[in-house]
Amino acid sequence: MFHIPRRALLACALAAPSAAHAEGAPVRMIVPFAPGGATDVAARLVVPAFAEALGRLVIVENRGGGGSLIGAEAAAAAPPDGSAIGFFTVTTAVLAPALQRSPRIDIRRAFAPVCLVGTMPMLLVCGPHVPVQNFQEFVALLRDSPKPLTYGSAGPGSINHLSAHLLTMRAGGKAEHIPYRGAGPVIPDMIAGNVDFLIEGFASLHNYARSGALRGLAVLAETRHPSLPEVPTAIEAGMAEFRILNWFGAYAPAATSALVLARLETAMRRAVAEPAVARKLRENGIDPVGGSAAELERFWDAEIALWLPVVRDAGVVLD
Repeated sequence: MFHIPRRALLACALAAPSAAHAEGAPVRMIVPFAPGGATDVAARLVVPAFAEALGRLVIVENRGGGGSLIGAEAAAAAPPDGSAIGFFTVTTAVLAPALQRSPRIDIRRAFAPVCLVGTMPMLLVCGPHVPVQNFQEFVALLRDSPKPLTYGSAGPGSINHLSAHLLTMRAGGKAEHIPYRGAGPVIPDMIAGNVDFLIEGFASLHNYARSGALRGLAVLAETRHPSLPEVPTAIEAGMAEFRILNWFGAYAPAATSALVLARLETAMRRAVAEPAVARKLRENGIDPVGGSAAELERFWDAEIALWLPVVRDAGVVLD
């Protein structure tokens, strides 16, 4: 679980380079979620080193609401001069716009990629009452159970919902979606036997899987995770190329000049490469990447290609 102390969060929020290095007005890092969540924590972990590398004061600005699109709109409307960047996940950069019947913003055209900061593998777990011991048995149960399995999520259109829908599609099985007010409440209900499975970020689930309170079935990444080395990937277990990641990327308004984009990219990549920053990200379940703008663009397009058919097949519309 994410476990940054309040005092550390405050320090990160106010982090700035020394007065001797600071130049120009503060840079706003717009996080389209409320304080305290995974995206907010990840942003605040990189802010101090990013500010130092940029030579500017950097302030995290939380603009939640609208399924994260209010913050995205604020970032897109900012001057294209490097004075504001968006700090987005797959939810904002891919899913939220796809879930709108008439989105007010075209995310792909509104932003220029800056840096892929990090990724968080998703983990498939089931409650101890589910009569399977491994991923292969779980897939067989999805296909053959006379009564559909149930899965929890943080709500319709959430990464949990769409990940489980994608898994069910790939398995050729069936399952019933049970939406909750957040992914957290699903966990005790799985332990109690009231819902069967969940796909959620590794940081939220690995301690439950390690203790045996939940059964870890598959890491949905290309490699196993060192915190749960005994749990195979879905790819290893026979589902080719099945990879689901949550991720964190920095974006600038689309009209930002190449010179400014290069400056932002260099500073963010330096920040993520700082050993202390990389260590703190790993401690919170995030694999540091520090990928280039070009790498983020390729990754982003691949994620759009993956998720848009899933959204259409799930039939979820949120406006």
